Amino acid sequence: MDLVVATPAFLDMTLVGLEGLPALGQERFAGDLLRSPGGGAITAVAAARLGLRTALVAPLGDDVAGELVRGELEREGVTVTATRTWRTPQTLVMPVGEERAMITVDPGARARKEDIAEHSPSAVAANLDQLHLLPDGARAYVTCGDDDARAFALKPPAAIGRASVLFLDRQDALLLTGATALDAALSRLAELVEMVVIPHGAHGSVAVIEGERIETPDFDTGPVVDTTGDCDLRCAAYAWSHLRGGDAVESLLWAQLYSKLATTVPTATGGAVTHERLLAEGASRGLAPPA
Repeated sequence: MDLVVATPAFLDMTLVGLEGLPALGQERFAGDLLRSPGGGAITAVAAARLGLRTALVAPLGDDVAGELVRGELEREGVTVTATRTWRTPQTLVMPVGEERAMITVDPGARARKEDIAEHSPSAVAANLDQLHLLPDGARAYVTCGDDDARAFALKPPAAIGRASVLFLDRQDALLLTGATALDAALSRLAELVEMVVIPHGAHGSVAVIEGERIETPDFDTGPVVDTTGDCDLRCAAYAWSHLRGGDAVESLLWAQLYSKLATTVPTATGGAVTHERLLAEGASRGLAPPA
């Protein structure tokens, strides 16, 4: 496999066209409720559409949610682990403007080290709490969500240096490091990890690559509808470029463009474009394809 995804997978239930988040005692309306793969399943779907041989080893449940996610992944050509659990994690996603709020039910089932090793991956996509699962020699594209940031607040795991790239948003970077400003958080994480990438919401990203600060442009792809899964999408597109020979800066630009293209429609997998579409969009903006 090119990429094995160990990051926990969810069934996302996304409220589309939500007029606003309700306060206690209030009712608000949305235009639709969509179900789609979430979490690590976003990375797996995106990587498969970009042409990477991809496997998801995060356990899915023997339930309706699990069958929905499993079926979608298999239709995309993703190899799905046979390991199952009793219940699939689910997330209610509430996009409002360029932000979103989420509520998650997670029974806690996680990938096993042997499930990853079985595929002899070139690279692994994992969460911050899964660094102990990484096989020797495989590149590690690591994401850090709110749960990891709270669990490791002020005490990043000792194995964090195994990450080839760490993707996390501004709030999680501040929580993880205890910093009060983005630049300070970047500096602290850059002392621990070779490359750190922090999105500016829907607009560009800032990274530190081996001590050098890099800012990506805010590619104009149209109005922002849903920013869900931005780090998961960046992870997949970065892996695609990097595994195909792109250097770190080139891969960062492709990852930014890929994530921004996805924000124009509801749900992360709804916006995860194919290899052909990404190359065409990149060419129109002067990006050179990975070697």
